[in-house]
Amino acid sequence: MAPSAFATPLFLKSSHSFSNPGRCRMTATGANPPKAPTPVKDIYTPFWNYATSVLNARLPDLKAYPIPDGFEHKEAMVGKGKRAGLVTTDSYAYCTPKLRQIRTAHVQGGTQLQVLNFVMFPGMQYDLPFFGADLVTLPGGHLIALDMQPLFHTDDYRAKYSKPLEETFKSHQLNLPWGGDFPEEAARFFSPNFLWSRPSEDEVVETHVFGAFKDYLNKYLDFVEQAEPVTDTESLAKIKESQIAYLKYRAEKDPARGMFLRFYGEEWTEEYIHGFLFDLERKIETGEYEPPS
Repeated sequence: MAPSAFATPLFLKSSHSFSNPGRCRMTATGANPPKAPTPVKDIYTPFWNYATSVLNARLPDLKAYPIPDGFEHKEAMVGKGKRAGLVTTDSYAYCTPKLRQIRTAHVQGGTQLQVLNFVMFPGMQYDLPFFGADLVTLPGGHLIALDMQPLFHTDDYRAKYSKPLEETFKSHQLNLPWGGDFPEEAARFFSPNFLWSRPSEDEVVETHVFGAFKDYLNKYLDFVEQAEPVTDTESLAKIKESQIAYLKYRAEKDPARGMFLRFYGEEWTEEYIHGFLFDLERKIETGEYEPPS
């Protein structure tokens, strides 16, 4: 949801710093001075900084993945009056021989909205699950979704990719309880270790969610390191079918669509979703990505 030159270290996005304006002097009438504005907490930059450091350390063959023009940075003024503010969306993307696309969208809208959407898509010659982190902060609280979305729901696949994460999931679920109703049609795209929670406190995100994010990311990279390419035609066809079904669903049902439409308009939003966030179908159609056969 983009990269620098090939074979160069990832750009570590630094945390924003804020300075409090100086106090005005009290007037002769003894009126209280105006209050300095409260700095806006940048919640998800530490998550992305951690991810970039880990990706650099554990993926020595990491390269830049092309981001279409106009998507690396986008901003808009939204709201009116005292509620008006700047919303920015920064996009980053990378790839490796095993991971077709590693991409992130980082949306910052001050006190009204903060989002980190970080997804890793494996190459279609591997049976790896997808890595997905959807971290959203709104005025009323936080929406947290972490998972390794499976390609298949067979016993063998779960034993290979879900069972090793089971204890990690259970330990984090103690502090991040189930967030409630979830669309039934989406259930097939999530694993038994789907961590879905709605914490209300920033501190929970900064500690428990951050801890779960680190554990899920590192475990996923363990799977990537161990992955071997699939070679038989029937399995490759099933992997392709499963990947495309997931991408179609996500592109059609992307919950960020309404947000982006409101901020940046329909043309930019639809191109961002289909031309970058979930771009596999288009790349196959244009011949930019040739799936294994």
